[in-house]
This record gives sequence, structure tokens and C-alpha cells, in this order.
Amino acid sequence: MNKTFSAALAATLIAGLSGTAFAQTKEVKIGYVTTLTTGGAAIGKPMETAVNLAVEHMGGKMGDFDIKVIFGDDGFKPETGKQVTDKLVKQDNVDFVAGYIWSNVLLASRKSVLDAGKFLISSNAGPSPVAGKLCNENFFSTSWQNDQNPMAMGEVLNQRGVKSLYVMSPNYAAGKNMVTGLERTFKGEILGKDFTKWPGQLDFSAELAKAKASGAEAIFVFYPGKAGGAFVQQYQQAGLKGVMDLYTVFTIDAVSLPRFQKANFEGVLGSFQTMFWSPDMDNEQNKRFVASYKEKTGQYPPHYAAQAYDTMYLIKSAVEASGGDLKNMDAMRAAMKSASFPSVRGEFTYGNNNMPIQNFYLREVVKDDDGDWTTKIVSTVFEKHQDPYAAECPLK
Repeated sequence: MNKTFSAALAATLIAGLSGTAFAQTKEVKIGYVTTLTTGGAAIGKPMETAVNLAVEHMGGKMGDFDIKVIFGDDGFKPETGKQVTDKLVKQDNVDFVAGYIWSNVLLASRKSVLDAGKFLISSNAGPSPVAGKLCNENFFSTSWQNDQNPMAMGEVLNQRGVKSLYVMSPNYAAGKNMVTGLERTFKGEILGKDFTKWPGQLDFSAELAKAKASGAEAIFVFYPGKAGGAFVQQYQQAGLKGVMDLYTVFTIDAVSLPRFQKANFEGVLGSFQTMFWSPDMDNEQNKRFVASYKEKTGQYPPHYAAQAYDTMYLIKSAVEASGGDLKNMDAMRAAMKSASFPSVRGEFTYGNNNMPIQNFYLREVVKDDDGDWTTKIVSTVFEKHQDPYAAECPLK
């Protein structure tokens, strides 16, 4: 090989490398913490599906950035969730940390993210401290504050003339917030209250016996995931259907309805819950999301999936506002604060504590045209509702 040819070949190779291997691919890294094992995976897996669906709908890009999502499994435990969060922040050096089903996991993990100067986005958990005194300019929610859905249900109970209740909820942060929210609006009398072991308790026979003996005309419960299915089955087996009307939040939804339908628990048909979103909401983003999710899974998406999908579009709005610089926190924060992304819930705003100000609806469990069990909106309970802890948040 002569020197002229050798030099030309080297120049060609260098030019090729400078356009490929030497070029820096711009990438946004998103750590997503959810529950992918244990019974909590019944919620976490739909969230994972929705995140991946959003990436697909975005064509794998947020602006000029390729999207890299790193999932972390909290194993349904606060200590595991914190360990996973620490890894995402310190080893993976993600730009955003999102997810979090459980309030106790979010509370255990929040400082790891916020102290590192990262954005933290809750796709589900809404414990009162993060909406109030522990609010932070870099924390955002795409769901709700825990008190809000039961506050809406309390108003529904008032409208229906319910005078007395028995209340059951798990003994952890979200469970306590749910009962507090109910008590904020319900004007009747609570004749008994049980905070049951969480996680793990799936036998509610003793509590149901106490509820029946209380003489209350209705029972209110919050049991997400697997516990919800166990509760509804035992409620029916205890012969309480038609004796004590059942009102729930986060218990009868698209996670549990396929199982209830398969088991022929027809008692859930016609039951009511409150929620900020429903699969029948009439906007283009929601129609696309619901149709694609059903195509992939054969089932309706639960609200957990809707919130996860919205999380990715909130992040997308921030990345596209960054001007190509993911250190431009002010621009990204302002973009998220504006809530200008296309949400499956339609238009909403953020309060001073970066929690959504949004409508809450009464939903009924119905059969669709194919005979599948789902929910539909019956009425609007609250319009542009702000959580009660915003006043405790020092942010303006």
C-alpha cells in the first residue's frame, strides 16, 4: 500500500467516524419507579405498558432527544423503592425520576431526587406532606392529592342522602389520607372505622362482621390492587349486598374489573366511584391512548396507566422547552407548570404546589357494546378542584 492511498484511507475512516461513532447522540434519561413484582404489579405493569406506549407514540423522541427509560421495581417496599431511586439518581444519572404508586414509597424516596437537583414526578401517589409543607418547585404530579377522590365521594354520599357509614382503609399514609378526605365533606355519621394491616391483609371477615353489626347503612372502603378484589369477594360472600351499600375509591377499576367479570361478580355492575378521568372522556389524546392500550392488552386502561401516559407527555413538554439543554431547569419547570401538554383528562392547571387543579367525576360500572365491564362518567362532582393542602405550601 503506497503512502498516498494510506493517507486517503485514513482520512476517509476519520471522516466516517466523526459522523457516527464520534457524534454524541442526545438522550434524555427517565427513571421510572413502580411495582413490577409482588401483588402490586397488578398496578405497576399497566403503568409500565403506558410508559412504553407513550414512547412509541412519540416515535422514541422528545424534541431532538432520544428517549431512554430505566424502570425500577420498588418491590412494594419503601426501603426498596429508596434503594432503586438512589441507583437511578447516583449511578444512572437520570434527568427525571417519575412513577411511584405508593405514598410511603414516594415519601421515602423524595429527598434522594430533590436533593440531587432532579425533577420528581408522581404518576400516582399524592400524600398530603408533598402537597403541603414539603412541596418543592421540582416536584410535579400527574394524578391527584390523596384526599381529593374521597372528598368527591363524600359529596356524592351527601347528594344521595346517606346518613351513616362504616369506614375501612389500609393503615398507611394514603389510607389515612383517604379517610381524612372523606371526613372533610361527608356530613353524616361514621359509626365505625378500621385501619387494616398493609400490605398483606387479604382476610377482612372480622372487619366486615363489625361493619354489619354497626348498623351503618353504607360502607366506604379504599383497597387498591389485589386487596380490592379480595374485599369485594368477601363483601358479597358476607351477604352485605343490599344490606350495606358499597362506596369505594381505587377499589373497583380497570385493574380489578376483568377479574370480577371472569368470576361473575355482577354485584359490581352499577356501582359508583369518583375519579378525575374515565376511558370514555371525549378528547383526541384520550381516544388514541385508550384505543392503543386496548389493542396491546385486550383490556381497558386503568387510571394508573392514564396517569403514567400523561407523565411522559409532561416530561416531553419540558424537554422540548429546554432549548436542547437539560440543565435549563427554569425553562423546563416553566413548561411543566403551564400544563400545556395534551392530557388524556383534557385541559387542567397546576396549583402553587404543582398538584393538578382539575374536575372530579362520578363514574358508574357498566357493560360496553361488546359486553366488557368498564366505567362511564355519570356526572361532574367537582369542577377545577384544588387540594386542601395547597395553602400550607410556601411556593407562590
